[in-house]
Amino acid sequence: MARLRTLKNAGLRLTALGLLVLLLVTPVFAQDEEEISPAAEKFARIQASSDSLGFGSSAADSLSEIPQIIEPLGGLSGYVDRSPIGQTGAGSLFVKGGNFMWWLLIVAIVGFVFLIERAWTLSRARVNTRRLIGTIITTLRNDGVQAAAEECQKVRGPIAAILYSGLQKSDKGREAVEKAVATAGTIEMAFLERGLIWISSVTTIAPLIGFLGTVSGMINAFEAIAASEQVNAKLVASGISEALITTATGLIVAIPATIGYNYFVSSIDRFVIEMEETSSELLDELERLQG
Repeated sequence: MARLRTLKNAGLRLTALGLLVLLLVTPVFAQDEEEISPAAEKFARIQASSDSLGFGSSAADSLSEIPQIIEPLGGLSGYVDRSPIGQTGAGSLFVKGGNFMWWLLIVAIVGFVFLIERAWTLSRARVNTRRLIGTIITTLRNDGVQAAAEECQKVRGPIAAILYSGLQKSDKGREAVEKAVATAGTIEMAFLERGLIWISSVTTIAPLIGFLGTVSGMINAFEAIAASEQVNAKLVASGISEALITTATGLIVAIPATIGYNYFVSSIDRFVIEMEETSSELLDELERLQG
């Protein structure tokens, strides 16, 4: 019995000692938890910033979303970009097209100048052929060669010039008249075709410059892809945009030039037919009067 009481007292003492130790250690653990919690919160904030784009995103993805600083353009392109023209749709596309747009602009101006010049020249050269040859033949029958030549001088254009050259050689025979008409026809043809070579060059050069701009834009796009660790559509958008704009501009310049060139060629062909018909009628009339 004495031993049982001794063990019981010892158990009570151990229990009391354990409770005392527990009471002393609990505030220390609580203090440690309070000291650790700010660091945990800081780590949580860092994790939140790295996951700001959503589940599965990384810090690198967040950096890729930071807007890049756009450097202002220099040179003539920068001047156009800052001008009121650059604020329009066409001006904005011109700047985005890159340096090759300036070459296309030069080609377009050259083509436009020669289109206007040829249209004005051919319109002035066009006359009523049937009325002209009728007047010349009537005057030739009634008043003679000199009066008919004076009627030719009153009318401008290649057809009147050819008839005048033939009348000037009427007293030297048919062969002389034919030679004079052929020589005058060659000179007038050269006058009618003057400038067409430039329009033809525009129809060829403009698409080539556009395709060259396309190659340049694609090179820039692939260089941006090679320089970046992560492929992003924004990296290649500017290069592809430059390629498409220059291609479209080259075609826009070439198509009207091609239409104008074909129209002028067909007009010159009509002039040639009319010159042959009128010169043949003049030769027949001169031969009839002389024979």
